[in-house]
Amino acid sequence: MRAGSAPDDLRALAERLEGAPPEEILAAAAARHPGRIALACSFGAEDCLLVDVVARAKLAVEVFTLDTGVLFPETYALWRELEARYGLAIRAERAALAAVDPARPPPWEVDPDACCNARKVIPLRAALARLSAWATGIRRDQTPDRARARVIEWDGRFGLEKVNPLAAWSGEQVLEELRRRSVPVNPLHARGYASIGCAPCTSPVRPGEDPRAGRWRGREKTECGLHLRPGTPR
Repeated sequence: MRAGSAPDDLRALAERLEGAPPEEILAAAAARHPGRIALACSFGAEDCLLVDVVARAKLAVEVFTLDTGVLFPETYALWRELEARYGLAIRAERAALAAVDPARPPPWEVDPDACCNARKVIPLRAALARLSAWATGIRRDQTPDRARARVIEWDGRFGLEKVNPLAAWSGEQVLEELRRRSVPVNPLHARGYASIGCAPCTSPVRPGEDPRAGRWRGREKTECGLHLRPGTPR
């Protein structure tokens, strides 16, 4: 376990920062990990808000994204818009993958877990190997596995500290803050896409459905593998 990541220390820090604004949580994490912390941005509503937080507060937090090669065109456009608006570079992490053979079923249909692992988990692991902390936009009310997330905690899956400044927020709180700050978001949200991932595996959500029902529709899968706790099945 890396220096500064003793569980007792993190539990105490998480308790102290619970309820603090995201700026304060990220600033505390950046001070613990100078030059070794980054925000993983998937261009969801929460991540767009955190990009705004990092830029406005001028925090020493790098921003990167996992470019799977099959994101929506609207997501790529939002990527460029955020960079232009905030004057920052969002670094792409990409997997070295063979081209999809049009004569065969695509990998996300054959084995979506393996596809997520190749396009997301492996590149993320490579990115995190250079860091001692990473920040995410996950919220406790999104999935059962995220329900135990602390605002700062030890990530046993990847072996570094994990910072979740919006863990205690509701979806409505996020949307209200985005409106208040006039932060650009993916236009697909207005078309019923509550949770946006790769284009082949994401569909609109019908009224009354869980916000993540459009991810891997028709399967029990609810996570791509990035935020699973050790020992948790997908």
